[in-house]
Amino acid sequence: MGTLVVQFISLIEGLKSRWRNIYYRFLGVKLNGYVWLRQVEIPRNYSDIEIEANCALDRGVTLLCSGEALTHPKILIGANTYLNRHTFIDAILSVTLGHDCAVGPNCYITDHDHGLDIQLPPLQQPMIANKTKIGDRVWLGANVTVLKGVHIGDDAVIGAGSVVTKDIPAGAIAVGVPAQVIKSKELPTVTC
Repeated sequence: MGTLVVQFISLIEGLKSRWRNIYYRFLGVKLNGYVWLRQVEIPRNYSDIEIEANCALDRGVTLLCSGEALTHPKILIGANTYLNRHTFIDAILSVTLGHDCAVGPNCYITDHDHGLDIQLPPLQQPMIANKTKIGDRVWLGANVTVLKGVHIGDDAVIGAGSVVTKDIPAGAIAVGVPAQVIKSKELPTVTC
């Protein structure tokens, strides 16, 4: 493709993103600055979502909040964070992603699941929620699942296809089902 065609396509995509910013702000999503929005889906509870400036949400990203409104955002995405294609964030209490995170394609992040009462069918089970928090500068590889109540520390890396069921410390590299820490990154030391 010629340079002119590529520039024209970029211009059109930029205009579409700006339109989505206006549309979702109007519906109640709190966008703190410009957010690159491709073809995302936010089906309801718009005021339960807050996204900081310079984030990018790629094609097919879904942000789903359910239940009654709370005094805090149910989904909070920090500045400069990128959510790759078909990532799904599902919250009823609190899912927080820090700033400068990279989330690979097809990831699923949640703060809840259903109970296990043997007398009730799955969809009649009560919801059980616990806050999920992903720190700053975290990298989630493709197809990672992060379950309720998990805290992933700053600068951690979660390998592709992992299922995170327990807390991961800062700077850790974790892989597997369930995710296990295999080593730690060399973090810079601060001297005064």
